Amino acid sequence: MTWRSLFWEDDSLYLLDQTQLPHRAHTLRLRDWTEVVQAIRDLRVRGAPALGAAGAYALALAARSFVQDPATFWPRLREAAAVIRTARPTAVNLSWAVDRALRAAQTASDAHGAAAQVLAEAHRIVEEDERTCRALAEAGARELRDGERILTVCNTGSLATLGVGTALGILRVAWESGKRLHVYACETRPLLQGSRLTAWELQQVGIPFHVVVDAAAGWLMARGLVDRVVVGADRVAANGDVANKVGTYTLAVLARRHDVPFWVAAPLSTVDLDTSSGEAIPVEERAAHEVTHLAGVPVAPEGAPALNFAFDVTPAELVDALVTEAGLVRPPFGPALRSLKGGVRV
Repeated sequence: MTWRSLFWEDDSLYLLDQTQLPHRAHTLRLRDWTEVVQAIRDLRVRGAPALGAAGAYALALAARSFVQDPATFWPRLREAAAVIRTARPTAVNLSWAVDRALRAAQTASDAHGAAAQVLAEAHRIVEEDERTCRALAEAGARELRDGERILTVCNTGSLATLGVGTALGILRVAWESGKRLHVYACETRPLLQGSRLTAWELQQVGIPFHVVVDAAAGWLMARGLVDRVVVGADRVAANGDVANKVGTYTLAVLARRHDVPFWVAAPLSTVDLDTSSGEAIPVEERAAHEVTHLAGVPVAPEGAPALNFAFDVTPAELVDALVTEAGLVRPPFGPALRSLKGGVRV
């Protein structure tokens, strides 16, 4: 079964509204770039690669709306790009894709040409991610053993990308190749991307799984029920430090304690060589109500303060392998990542 996180049609961006899953598969039609920015902020579209594509299409919608006034086109386009970039600050694919689309616009001779170039670049980003996800998933799937029990967090499948997925894509390709797997999907509080989205994707594909509360991961490992942890990433620093959904760092520490391999699956577009280490990665803080409420129902005393870090940073020393479209990268990550980003396969 195939589903798409987003697509372009009839001069509009269509998004599968992930806040409605798993109970309702509802597609939004967005015609204004500010609507896309709000959808990004509201997590109606999420996952680093999908955010990148959504950002590029948001810029395409902005460019189309600005062409009627060539005198103000470029200042307004750059201003829109700045707004889109900051909609989700941790996921580097968002700014990467917006900057890429903006550079494409600058090759045109006029506003209409620039708008066309932005849209064409957004289409290319989608097409490339489809190929990238497939290559990454196949590289990781080859290394999995038949019968493995794998623990994951958040959602890293087709909902988070434009293709088969990253971490969840590895599991899907391995399953489709005939390898028997069992997946433990951490629920991923506070917004339950694991129990809502990953469980939904696993059901669509038919992979056996259990949803587990986040705090149960250590006990599963202690009982010998987990053979590997495979997670995604929203940004990988130049030294291999990884920003991902909050709770990932905890899983990495637990995996090291119990001698369970810890893999991070991410396309090279998520590797940010301009960020030297995890200390320099901006970690998004979201509204307190996401913690104090569950599906709109209060689960904390009225007025209770809450810290809501959406991501955490896992040091490279706790990562056993980075799975990319160019294959598995082992420590030390810095030199290998620089070579790969420079176009040299390792």
